[in-house]
Amino acid sequence: MSSRLSPEDQQRVDQYLSAPQHQVERQPFKVWRLLLVVIAAVIVLGVLSRLLSRLAL
Repeated sequence: MSSRLSPEDQQRVDQYLSAPQHQVERQPFKVWRLLLVVIAAVIVLGVLSRLLSRLAL
């Protein structure tokens, strides 16, 4: 993929991205953990909704 930046701008971008603060090691993305959190949030909000509906009626 060709860059739309001028060579000078591309050099500035490369220099910026190679700075030490942008070279942080990250843990691998865990899809199953995210799925578990989303499912847990849906269940908790559903239970909370049912409890609130019983209190309101």
